[in-house]
Amino acid sequence: MEARAIKKYIRSSPRKMRLVVDLIRGKNAAEAFDILKFSTHFAAKNVSDLLKSAISNLSNYEDGKAFDPEDCYIKECYVNQGPTMKRISPAPMGRAYRIRKRSNHLTIVVATKFN
Repeated sequence: MEARAIKKYIRSSPRKMRLVVDLIRGKNAAEAFDILKFSTHFAAKNVSDLLKSAISNLSNYEDGKAFDPEDCYIKECYVNQGPTMKRISPAPMGRAYRIRKRSNHLTIVVATKFN
């Protein structure tokens, strides 16, 4: 059995988020929490919160049966690019620089080991 959690419009670039997601892909959920806890990346908190949500969704599919993170593993996790906000910054000699504030969409799919 598997469950999915999606978080959209995270204000971080997809490239930075992929660095964190690559650390936990295919790992046990308990091991992934440990990796995210000691990660220095700002994006690790968003990934950790979404992983908790995916495990909670898994327990809701099973009529409220609580799942231990030891019993789950991360089947899929990927980051897609979200919309980019375009801003203008003043530059010398009357010019302007374009600032692109990127966002991303994060998806995590967890499954039970005895599936």
